[in-house]
Amino acid sequence: MKALSELLGQIEYRCVAGTVDVQVNAVVYDSRKVAEGCLFICIAGANADGHDFAAEAAEKGAKVLVTEKEVAIGGGSGITVIQVADTRYAMAFIAAAWFGHPAEELKTIGITGTKGKTTTTYMVKSILEHAGHKVGLIGTIEVIIGEKRMHAVNTTPESYLLQEYLRQMADAGCDAVVMEVSSQGLMLHRSQGFVFDYGIFTNIEPDHIGPNEHADFEEYLACKGLLFRQCRVGIMNRDDAHWQQVAEGHTCQMETYGFSPEADLRAERLELVKKPGELGVNFYVKGLMDFKAEVTTPGRFSVYNALTAIAICRHFGVGEGTVQKALLEAKVKGRIEMVKVSDTFTLMIDYAHNAMSLESLLGTLREYEPHRLVCLFGCGGNRSRLRRYEMGEVSGKLADLTIITSDNPRFEEPQAIIDDIKTGIGRTEGRYVEICDRKEAIAYAIGHGEPGDIIVLAGKGHEDYQEIKGVKYPMDERDLIRDILKERAWKENMQTS
Repeated sequence: MKALSELLGQIEYRCVAGTVDVQVNAVVYDSRKVAEGCLFICIAGANADGHDFAAEAAEKGAKVLVTEKEVAIGGGSGITVIQVADTRYAMAFIAAAWFGHPAEELKTIGITGTKGKTTTTYMVKSILEHAGHKVGLIGTIEVIIGEKRMHAVNTTPESYLLQEYLRQMADAGCDAVVMEVSSQGLMLHRSQGFVFDYGIFTNIEPDHIGPNEHADFEEYLACKGLLFRQCRVGIMNRDDAHWQQVAEGHTCQMETYGFSPEADLRAERLELVKKPGELGVNFYVKGLMDFKAEVTTPGRFSVYNALTAIAICRHFGVGEGTVQKALLEAKVKGRIEMVKVSDTFTLMIDYAHNAMSLESLLGTLREYEPHRLVCLFGCGGNRSRLRRYEMGEVSGKLADLTIITSDNPRFEEPQAIIDDIKTGIGRTEGRYVEICDRKEAIAYAIGHGEPGDIIVLAGKGHEDYQEIKGVKYPMDERDLIRDILKERAWKENMQTS
């Protein structure tokens, strides 16, 4: 039980019915979970409005309603009604108070940007844990609390769930948390209720613009900038053309990183590393720190990710040797994930699932001068057909061979999606084959690999399922590769026996 007055301590409100001198036994924002004695927060969502369930919540025994609109609950109910300007904003502070303000027991790190958030969070976790810290992680792929790993639903969870995770982390002995902070999360106040110790901006490109997301690029920029009014130290990628717009109105101490000679922390003298089954980059860190580093993933964007992590971990007093060792060992499932299948060519899995990310990835891999660049991908069903045309065109231009296959067809026919991708490739002179079954397509890519090839399995990344007609079937590309290699070995043994 907690006093309502305590839960409302950090927000502005008006008590329009009842009294704040009550105790509540739960905080709920899903009307299906309303129970006797709870506080119910009426949230206006994309598909349903909690205010429409206010009377039902009162009938079920809710003791307090938190609203931003007038609600009709019937006379004589004795319920307390608290009105606020924005129930999502209020929920973040109520949840923080309900869970005992757990962020105050942790060093909190929030990373925002269009690309690089996921990889950077894992790099930060790796570096800090090498230095002896116990670090929780909240991101696109999963939530990690000690040994416990949970699939993520949203990049940035609802504020109540976020505060619950932070409480579990503090109770589990974590002293830090690193999390991805999406523009949607910032716009919907999911990350409110506390002040981040460190807020980081990686980069920004037009993305997440459309129905139920952002109205335009200006709104997207403004939402990213909200993080820097909610952190103590802001760390910005100075090379991004929009970094000053994102930083506009900031209330935090600022520092920068990048390749720019004006950046506080810089990367210099890049050297590509190419080994059997491995691609990476050597570089020198200059400015606020001074040492040589290596990452075992390719391209300038990998250096940006590493620089971001270094800029954060510097504030924890992590030594150069610890950083160097951790960067070599940091791995992220489905993000330029190298999978060893041959001593003569390189195969990797990556989440690139739109034209922008695929172009960036293939352009980077081109710098390593492969014998052939082979790109295997499909596109999701019940999504924009334009994405399929664009991805087909990008792969047709940049890859020497494209293997078109199935992704998550959802309620569409896989062949119809493949035909759309072929329309995009048809605008180029790129060579392609189409193999609808993804396992067969991967087997073809491995079986036809040539010395010096770089083969990319794009689009699925960390996903371990394939969605077909409303059902998610288990399908992890790593498992498919293992099965393919076992089957190849079995066939070779049969032929030689």
